[in-house]
Amino acid sequence: MSSLQLKGRRWMELSLEEQRVYVMRLLDALEVTDRDKRLKVARAILYLAQGVFDECDTEADVLYWSRHNVFLLYDMGIFTALLELLSMEIDNNQACSSAVRKPAISLADSTELRVLLSIMYLMVETIRVETEGDSPERKAAREAFKTELGSPLYNGEPFAPLLFTMVTKFCSMNAPHFPMKKVLLLLWKTILFTLGGFEELQEMKVRMREQLNLSPLPEDSIKVVRQMRAASPPASAMELIEQQQQQKRGRRSRRPLVKQDSLDTYNERDPFKNDDVRDEEDDPEDVDSGIEGEVDPLDRDVIIQPPPPPPLRPPTERVSFPRGLPWAPKVREKDIEHFLETSRNKFIGFTLGKCQSESPLLIGQGEEEVEETPAEILYLGMLPSLSQYVIALLKLLLAAAPTSKAKTDSINILADVLPEEMPITVLQSMKLGIDVNRHKEIIVKAISALLLLLLKHFKLNHIYQFEYVAQHLVFANCIPLILKFFNQNIMSYISAKNSICALDFPHCVVHEMPELTAESLEAGDSNQFCWRNLFSCINLLSILNKITKWKHSRTMMLVVFKSAPILKRALKVKQAMMQLYVLKLLKIQTKYLGRQWRKSNMKTMSAIYQKVRHRLNDDWAYGNDIDARPWDFQAEECALRECIEKFNTRRYDKNQNSDFTPVDNCLQSVLGQRVDLPEDFHYSYEMWLEREVFSQPIQWEGLLQAQ
Repeated sequence: MSSLQLKGRRWMELSLEEQRVYVMRLLDALEVTDRDKRLKVARAILYLAQGVFDECDTEADVLYWSRHNVFLLYDMGIFTALLELLSMEIDNNQACSSAVRKPAISLADSTELRVLLSIMYLMVETIRVETEGDSPERKAAREAFKTELGSPLYNGEPFAPLLFTMVTKFCSMNAPHFPMKKVLLLLWKTILFTLGGFEELQEMKVRMREQLNLSPLPEDSIKVVRQMRAASPPASAMELIEQQQQQKRGRRSRRPLVKQDSLDTYNERDPFKNDDVRDEEDDPEDVDSGIEGEVDPLDRDVIIQPPPPPPLRPPTERVSFPRGLPWAPKVREKDIEHFLETSRNKFIGFTLGKCQSESPLLIGQGEEEVEETPAEILYLGMLPSLSQYVIALLKLLLAAAPTSKAKTDSINILADVLPEEMPITVLQSMKLGIDVNRHKEIIVKAISALLLLLLKHFKLNHIYQFEYVAQHLVFANCIPLILKFFNQNIMSYISAKNSICALDFPHCVVHEMPELTAESLEAGDSNQFCWRNLFSCINLLSILNKITKWKHSRTMMLVVFKSAPILKRALKVKQAMMQLYVLKLLKIQTKYLGRQWRKSNMKTMSAIYQKVRHRLNDDWAYGNDIDARPWDFQAEECALRECIEKFNTRRYDKNQNSDFTPVDNCLQSVLGQRVDLPEDFHYSYEMWLEREVFSQPIQWEGLLQAQ
């Protein structure tokens, strides 16, 4: 689009009032019935949101004017108008039926939807991110927009359930032209904005514990993980065979210990380079010796030898003292009760049974007061169709996974990336291939981050909300899906280069476009890691941890699906947070894998000990065979499902059955209730008291004996 002008003037030359007048004209023009004119106006608004890049000379100028224009557009009510247009497009049955009948969907079928979603995404993401130079007016606008997105202002529900509806409609094949990548990105950023990220979640945890008079958290988990170092990966069977052959050839030599590399220090050299060469010379007993940030002393192909120590220094003085464990030990009240009960039975032959508490069991305390938090409002909006939302997200995740094979009956997630005319040259084919892979990676990133945010915030808001979402994930085969995702060459996935830097925004609109060649596309960018894919892997591992933690039946699913070798291969990625989640998943199933597995993987067991939190009576490293018996999956899940249904019925069902109605057992509350009595009651109440109260004998001794 050429430079935006108003009476021959550039946008940057207009005063703020003149800019507001022009935006108001665009807002009025959005209401025209002509679809082509409406699309032209929407493109003009998108150009403003993108920072009027045709008038800018640097990338900083584009970002400045984009931020300025986005706040201006929000102040003028553009987002509400776009929401109305989006609702019209969602309910456009003619466009949906036309797309269903088409043999192939392309970019041209979702032009208007993509323009609307792009503007809304830019507005949500730009306003969400706070900068140091924001004025008080912008800070107030941010809070107002955050409240607006999280409140049931759009047809009685928040904005997020509307986007979830688009996802389910797409996955049900009723709207195959919906641009899913943009919908998922907007949905993720909307929930991130309204509920808050991990740092805001940590702050909410601290505040809630203070309100409930609980002890403070022993540490900030985010800070602890950031300070952890990655460990060297364990060797595979083939690598062990090669190591034995090289030892016979006398290639083994002892070298002093040196610091290992990790993603935190990747600028020194590529930690993924020559990974196979490095492993083939590792000793089988020293493969995982980098627990404290050290590599195997035989790793001589890629690490420069440090100067030798002074000759007079005895070798015995070169001792590395172990650091403290990164996590403070934890214990649950349930574990303490189990430990005390076992000790009583073992030493004095006495058990308390189920009567371990002197507090009376109260059925209810009257009507429950529910705080209208953003998470509570979102859960209430998602509750009627939550199972459909979860299934739709997992379908998209399966379609975007690199290990998935194309099937004729699978959903087409490439509708908003495939052009109308297929490429005819090698260069065009390579560019399209990169776009398709990048498209899938972004979908995986958005879904993994979205699911993790929902699990974390619902767990903090109410545990049964978390359990409801987690159980739907389990029932929709999320566990084997994530394991299938990791059953690939994870090193190649982490280091994939599916991006073209010259086409990144705003670089592509400010600088001259270089000539793209097949060689430059094949070389990729200069980044040694794909942070997008690493982010997705960590999220998926965290989701798997959350839905299997403290659930024996789900832990047995990890064992049944043979996840241990898949997870061990993921340890090759030398990033501390990813390795931590992998080790957590290995820890919860080690006692079910047998003594031989533990004996053959002592280095992995050592890594679990040093990196994963310890708990009282934690028998993960020495579980007996009796502990490895198969658990009744159906009974455990059904019991949990019953508790969840009771919670949802009691809290959200307006037409409650008498069985789930809370009982008010507070004397003051009951006596304070207003009861409707007949008009003539005050004439006969003395007779009623005499007949129903005073004339009835009371057996006080019987009441005392009953107590």
